[in-house]
This record gives sequence, C-alpha cells and structure tokens, in this order.
Amino acid sequence: MQGQHDPDRFTVRPRATHYQSLLKTTHCPGRSTHLVSEHIFTSMVARPLSPSAEDYLKAIYGLSENGEAASTSAIAESLDIQPPSVTEMIKRLAEAGLLEHEPHRGVRLTRPGEVEALRIMRRHRILETYLCERLGYSWHDVHQEAERLEHAASDHLIEQMSLALGAPSHDPHGAPIPTKMGTIEETDLVTLNDAPTGTRLRIRAVRDEDPDGLRSIAQEGLTPGKLVTISGEAASDGSIRVSFDTDSEVERSVPPELAKQIYVVSDHR
Repeated sequence: MQGQHDPDRFTVRPRATHYQSLLKTTHCPGRSTHLVSEHIFTSMVARPLSPSAEDYLKAIYGLSENGEAASTSAIAESLDIQPPSVTEMIKRLAEAGLLEHEPHRGVRLTRPGEVEALRIMRRHRILETYLCERLGYSWHDVHQEAERLEHAASDHLIEQMSLALGAPSHDPHGAPIPTKMGTIEETDLVTLNDAPTGTRLRIRAVRDEDPDGLRSIAQEGLTPGKLVTISGEAASDGSIRVSFDTDSEVERSVPPELAKQIYVVSDHR
C-alpha cells in the first residue's frame, strides 16, 4: 500500500447504497436495486452472485487496494484463470454495474461492487475466526476451509457467528473484518522485507494463503501484535535479522520469502 499517510491512521470506506444485480445464472440489467439494511450488512443482489463472480470481486478489491486499477493479467494470475475467461467475466460484471473497465487501463470496482466485495470478505474472515476460536482449527488450516464455506453460508449465519464471537474486529491473521454496515478499517502497511532497518515495528497482519508459511511464522513468533526491530540483513541469502521488543538480545533470521508475507507498521512510542 503506497502513499504518504501516517501508517497508524485508519481510514474508513463509506457505505454503498445501490447497484444493479448480477444473477447467478443470467445477467438482468435494469433490475430494481435494494438498500443496504441499517441493521445488518446484507447483499444488495436480488439473487446470489455465483461463487466465481464473488471470487472476482474479492480479488479485484485486493489488487486495487493501493488505488491502482487491476489489470486483466493480474486478475488472471490471482485467480489462476486464463485471460480470455477473465475478459468475459469482467464484461458481465461491468454490465451489472459492479465494476468499471477501461481497455488497456484495467478495472476498478464501483461503489456497489466494492460493498459486495466487502460482504464476501466479512464472511471469509468471520468464518476463519469462528473456525479457529470455536472449532479448534489451526490458523494455517482455516483459509481454504473458509474459501469453500464463504459461498454457502447465509448472511444470517455469519451474523450469528459474529455475535457468538463478540463481534471481532480482526481475523486470526490480523486482517480487519469489514463491519456489518459495509465499512473497513484501513492503514498503510508495508511488508517486513520493505521496512526500514532500526525502526520499531508492530506486526499487524500476515498473509493467510500459505499454510507452510503460516506454520513458520508461528514457530518464529512473528504473529500479529508482536513488536520487532530490524537489526540488519544477512549477507548470504537476503534473510532479515529481527529482534523482539521483549528480548532485544535474541535475534531471528527471517527468510525473504517469509518476510514478504508479514505486514508491519511503525510503532511510535
């Protein structure tokens, strides 16, 4: 995430209000739109989006978080789908009013598309949290399980899970959970390998897609909330040496491929 913002300052995306529906089997332009409930964050689609369409919206949201448009090739790589299939889905989503597409410049979600993406993200992250906290799953096992469940669970079930968990604000990997009103806390994060040497850092989040990476992160104690300082870079393989706030004399050597999965902010204290 780029920009000159204070890394500890959060911004909140506003709530969307209307959009055309993309049906699970057929595109129906012109269908009347719906309001977001004032009490619960529900889909504004008359009938459910297909799992594929939901995956596209979520992927595009993630690829455009830095304010840049998402390219067709980046979407294809993110979803492991051939570019011609991506082009066809982009056309459908654009016709439904969920994204804007400029040829050769990429795509951006419209406000309606963004709120739908946030709804899917809320499902995913609450499911991950419930699986960890209530069903005893390890944090490296929950991502794929949540990927499957997020398309089947009803909004009502998700809200009941959230209530049972005490309305958590972050998932087990440190990612913010969108609120039921369709807003999300955002901050400027950098990966550990891009953070400056000698700066006190707080680990905010870790990527959740790589089970082996998550196991290694847990073994090294580099979990969200921990305070670390980069003391230097190893000369041979590019590993990063970090020390913990609780014991500055103990250093860990973090491989570069692992450091890229850890997101941090400067800790000003």
